Amino acid sequence: MNAFTFSFTYTLLLPYLKTLLFSPNRKSSYASPQAIPKKSSSTQHNKLKPLKKPLLEPSFLEVFLNACDDFIDTYIDPPRHPFIDPECVLSDNFAPVDELPPTECEVVKGTLPPCLNGAYIRNGPNPQYFPRGPFHFFDGDGMLHSTKISQGKAIFCSRYVKTYKYLVEKKAGYSVIPNVFSDFNNLIALVIRGAMSITRIIIGQFDPSNGFGPANTSLALFGGKLFALYESDIPYAIKLAPNGDIITIGSHNFDENLSINMTAHPKIDPNTNEVFAFRYDPILFPYLTYFRIHPNGVKSHDLPIFSMTRPSVVHDFAITKNYAIFPDIQIEMNLLGLITGGAPVGTNLRKVPRLGVIPRYAIDESEMRWFEVPGFNMMHAINAWEEDNGDTIVVTAPNILSIEHFLKRLDLVHATIEQVKIDLKTGKVSRNLMSKRNLELACINRTYIGKKNKYIYAAIADPLPKAKGVVKLDVSMLEIDQQPDCIVATRIFGPNCFCSEPFFVPKDHDNVFAADEDDGYVVCYMHNESTRESSFMVMDAKTHDLEIVAVVKLPHRVPYGFHGIFVKESDLNML
Repeated sequence: MNAFTFSFTYTLLLPYLKTLLFSPNRKSSYASPQAIPKKSSSTQHNKLKPLKKPLLEPSFLEVFLNACDDFIDTYIDPPRHPFIDPECVLSDNFAPVDELPPTECEVVKGTLPPCLNGAYIRNGPNPQYFPRGPFHFFDGDGMLHSTKISQGKAIFCSRYVKTYKYLVEKKAGYSVIPNVFSDFNNLIALVIRGAMSITRIIIGQFDPSNGFGPANTSLALFGGKLFALYESDIPYAIKLAPNGDIITIGSHNFDENLSINMTAHPKIDPNTNEVFAFRYDPILFPYLTYFRIHPNGVKSHDLPIFSMTRPSVVHDFAITKNYAIFPDIQIEMNLLGLITGGAPVGTNLRKVPRLGVIPRYAIDESEMRWFEVPGFNMMHAINAWEEDNGDTIVVTAPNILSIEHFLKRLDLVHATIEQVKIDLKTGKVSRNLMSKRNLELACINRTYIGKKNKYIYAAIADPLPKAKGVVKLDVSMLEIDQQPDCIVATRIFGPNCFCSEPFFVPKDHDNVFAADEDDGYVVCYMHNESTRESSFMVMDAKTHDLEIVAVVKLPHRVPYGFHGIFVKESDLNML
């Protein structure tokens, strides 16, 4: 094995080293020391796995390896593009913040509705240490920002997800584990950094069998647990203490049945409470594996998708009552990119994107069907459902029009929400544009996941990853006019004010179908770059302008991030 193959194998197959090095069968999951479970049989598999005793005295080697890192950064890495220059990436409200213990907040406008008793929690990257080398926005350590509400009062808290990566680097005082998106931007750096990482493993500085992800992407509630998610690692269970503090319980591998990684966007069927999920592999075939998790937390068998013949990046998917729908987009692993001085992930503009449809309860891939959808790059799904007695599948999602810029120039990315219809009888695919505006990070009333929904709430990119406001779209307008602008309500937060992903919270959690689909509130975080203050915003989803009904002034800044969730009070009490 030559140096390139060796280093490349380490870097891109790091999830597999978790099962090949030190812990072949991954017999336990990693738990944060602050929250090691004591007795419960349902959590006995979340045990603290101590670091292995170093095979060599590490102090001199650690100093040497850090010096090598600095040498690579100064003399080997190519000139930094702005998208991986930490001085650019971590500026303004992208700069990291310190943890903040539970702190009471002031409601500066309106009153908080009773249905918001619970907590809104948003995930996002927040690097623990300022990077010594290249840094991509997607690579920061996961930090959760929670606004816990009870009886009209709010408590805010910001805490890191105490991942294995976070704790190892906290102890070391500097970055140890490689960053997926930024540390390997040319062949020479790949070889050296890969060899250095293997050396750190050998001397016991970190053990990849404990995981390496930052848990910085999203959150999901299922099986009686709340998880922080990252698609290249297994989930981390978290909970909120009664005082509003955020506690990391530990990594969770579903009784040793999830050994590598899973998507950051699982889908929970609101009727059955089943969880549908997948993992994708960036280099080893099969590239896509589908599975589900039963309501009791037991994971099903893996279903490999062999008909995805190229290593596409699959970030999200959709479900209907009877099907799961996967995108096969133009972002792929690109080995030649490393040799030519680029990144290992690139775009293949000659490829025709596809949507794959498979029965939800398939036992093998024999019924998987692929449909070409030229120019349709679905990074995030909004929803999907069936029509015509199950003969037609409808998918709504943002289409990334300028996909070649997605990893390097988010500010140049334009996304338009489309509705795609797939006729399962004829194989015909039709599409309708819902708005020409640049819209992403969309949500619906989650009770309608897998069912036909009428309303969508989306962030207005200005440009990505910033969002200047929120819009409400009426999907039913497509039934009247084939070329409408489906936006029916807009909320712009003002000059130099930018928000996070919106989230819909119904007014009546227990009788959602007894009320209108939009009977509830849209919540998000908003940051004012002029005053450097952040707020928790509550908007009335039924109003023509998404009227702001409550504003909570937060005690410190909330950096721009990714996906969030609202957890009602009764569910918080069960964690």
